[in-house]
Amino acid sequence: MKGKAVVVGGSIAGLSCAHALITAGWGVVVLEKTSSPATGCATGAGLGLDPLSQKLIKSWLDQPHTLDLTTLPLTIDQNEATDGEKKINRMLTRDERFNFRAALWSDLYSLLYKALPPGTVHWAQTFLSFRISDDENCVKVKLKASQSGEVTEVVDSVRYSGYCAWRGVLDFSNNEDSDTILGLKKAFPDLGKCLYFDLGSGTHSVFYELLNKRINWIWYVNQPEPQLKGNSVTMKVSSDMIAKMHEAAEKVWVPELMKVIRETKDPFLNVIYDCEPLGQIVWQNVVLIGDAAHPTTPHGLRSTNMSILDAAVLGKCLEKWGVENLASALQEYQSTRLPVTTEQVLFSQRLGRIKQGLQLPDRQPLDPRTASWEDCEELQQKKMPFLSDMPSILSHIKQLED
Repeated sequence: MKGKAVVVGGSIAGLSCAHALITAGWGVVVLEKTSSPATGCATGAGLGLDPLSQKLIKSWLDQPHTLDLTTLPLTIDQNEATDGEKKINRMLTRDERFNFRAALWSDLYSLLYKALPPGTVHWAQTFLSFRISDDENCVKVKLKASQSGEVTEVVDSVRYSGYCAWRGVLDFSNNEDSDTILGLKKAFPDLGKCLYFDLGSGTHSVFYELLNKRINWIWYVNQPEPQLKGNSVTMKVSSDMIAKMHEAAEKVWVPELMKVIRETKDPFLNVIYDCEPLGQIVWQNVVLIGDAAHPTTPHGLRSTNMSILDAAVLGKCLEKWGVENLASALQEYQSTRLPVTTEQVLFSQRLGRIKQGLQLPDRQPLDPRTASWEDCEELQQKKMPFLSDMPSILSHIKQLED
């Protein structure tokens, strides 16, 4: 018997799931509401791939080296305190054994999509509902072509985290010797291999270099929850909103970083949501992976990495147990992933609140200007639970290395 799966959603998690299930010998159809593959848009901007995700992605590609060609190494994780009045930084923590790679979302998406068999993804399909058959042997999915009518989706399981994120990518490929870029590299000498976190009073920013001479930056701002239209967490911003953002940023960040923010074309605003970890991620023949299984804040660089690992574990569980033992395969997937993603979601939430200077029950709000090393130790990415753990079912990855 050959298993068949319908994947609802064709972003990074959905494409990863398709790769993992095809590798396991399953037939896969991916349903995506957008009308065509994503291009080089800024939405999603930059992301960090941990060592295990890098190995998994390479195992799905016919030419594994293309992942290295489209990403840059991030070998340093550094947290700094920014004094908004004096416009100076001081180091809080530094980890020089950080083995991530920086990717542009659209570059990673393109790699995964082009490596799939033609016809795997079905475009412009809006998911309406699913029904499990009485004998529990199949799931029937009801769809509607996106152009034929509007579908309303209500999501009540997520909560506003208390802050939004201004994001942008500065392309300096045609202006490498500008005062802005030269000044940034002088102020942040490890740019190109370092993930920089700058912590101000009640706020923080993240920035690092991407392939092809681009700077990815994010600035988190505590504010009341904005009103969103539709189900996207990305807000449309006006020139007036951008001007006010620039004015506020001038008061917080050092001039070298501020120039990057000011010169970025088309910055956008993400509203940050999360939720408490779910108690289960499998219901009969229905499985959650990616953000559907564990929506989280971005501070631990886990969203994409958890999605890729979800897909890989699910594929190996299905391959191990076979179609005739589907229930056992899905149970192993849940028992393997749920404890890990639960801890990582909670840690990411906590990390975000610490860096934003928000209240936590067991510690005072962080003031980076006066914080001691002990106060800041928890800020390091290497403190993420299960960060270096490889599930035993993925032992083939170790064999590939050997």
